[in-house]
Amino acid sequence: MTRPSTIGELRQSEYEVLPVKDEMRKNLLERLERDEPLFPGIVGYEDTVLPQIENAVLSGQDVILLGERGQAKTRLARALTGLLDEEIPVVAGCEINDDPYAPICASCRAAIADKGDAVEIAWLPRDRRYGEKLATPDTTIADLIGEVDPIKVAEGRYLADEEVIHFGLIPRTNRGVFCINELPDLAERIQVGLLNIMEERDVQIRGFKVRLPLDVFVVASANPEDYTNRGRIITPLKDRCGSEIRTHYPLTIEHEIEIMEAESRPPDGTYETIVPEFIKEIIAEITHLARKSPDISQRSGVSVRVSIANYENVVSNALKRTVRLHESTVVPRVSDLPAIIASTAGKIELETLGDASEEKVIDKLVQGAVVNVFNRYFLVQEFDDLLRSFENGMTLDVSDRMPSMEYAQQAYRINGLKSAVAKLGAQGNPALIASGVEFILEGLHLNRKLNKDRSEGQARYRR
Repeated sequence: MTRPSTIGELRQSEYEVLPVKDEMRKNLLERLERDEPLFPGIVGYEDTVLPQIENAVLSGQDVILLGERGQAKTRLARALTGLLDEEIPVVAGCEINDDPYAPICASCRAAIADKGDAVEIAWLPRDRRYGEKLATPDTTIADLIGEVDPIKVAEGRYLADEEVIHFGLIPRTNRGVFCINELPDLAERIQVGLLNIMEERDVQIRGFKVRLPLDVFVVASANPEDYTNRGRIITPLKDRCGSEIRTHYPLTIEHEIEIMEAESRPPDGTYETIVPEFIKEIIAEITHLARKSPDISQRSGVSVRVSIANYENVVSNALKRTVRLHESTVVPRVSDLPAIIASTAGKIELETLGDASEEKVIDKLVQGAVVNVFNRYFLVQEFDDLLRSFENGMTLDVSDRMPSMEYAQQAYRINGLKSAVAKLGAQGNPALIASGVEFILEGLHLNRKLNKDRSEGQARYRR
């Protein structure tokens, strides 16, 4: 069926134009009825954050998302566009996406007064109905609302003419979703302008008072630290936002791993890449421990991006070894974990008290993660046979550069090691066996069952 191309054809089609909040409410209810996922790609918020967002949409309330960095606040805001219609009719050529039945800008009103139902319409897709601005102290009213355009004045229009206004981001997102990131960083006088847009609908630009009943769903984000310290949200504006929703980091290791795998850069396919589950758990556990560490400032948070970057670096370090040893399968080992220092150091803030360096703090996190994951897989008592071999004088060397086959040979000839590797699901592939052997030896060392002598690029485990 041909889409209407004029206002007259739109009327004949009996198309109903809904306010954006009613449109989102309608689509949300339809998805709930069909039991469809509402926010694909958002992990870990199913029982906490998403129900509150659903309530806000159903209530027609603007939203403030309050949470530390790396908690998917911006992704949530962008995902709200999925609740918009696939496309809506707008007056063709209008800067602010005017409703063909009830235009609000002067040029559209004049065009309809002149041509009536013959005025052309265009169809605006949902992805063009989203606007976003990172609030900074130098953000101006012109950025958000608009400014007098000197070119239009030079073309002969009077300053009193509403058409001399060049509209800002919010009017250009009319009939859509507008997101302001880091709202407390917005100067208070600019917040007042935003308040007028949200409630009174009065837009004042250089002495002009223009009545613009904009139809916008506003979602703002803020970091709790900025919310109370660096900046603040003026009380009237905060009062206009119907729901303040607290976001959080992944509550479980499983959710952290799911996000980590989904967001990390995929392998290029030249080499087969297998990341053992215990390695994924260690990387996720490092981040979870960092969020509880007294050595790390919890005010700014420890982002999920730490897990993602660490995962990528560990895999990259394993790839280098695979290439140098002319092996075919990329499998990260415990000896690859020092690669996370570079990807973690820039994303955490140490507490000022104490003299702990970033490397020491990160090394402590790695050790804690390895021993926690090891103890989830094994009981130390399972290794009595293996430990007896060490008591009889056996030593084992590991190295970031040691070929996988050497690990495999050791695993098959040492009592207790083969069965433990099999319990990890690491049998069959020499590279997987190598990863399993290193994990078991390090776990026993951190449980104080083995000593470890470190030297450049390698380590020796002994009783």
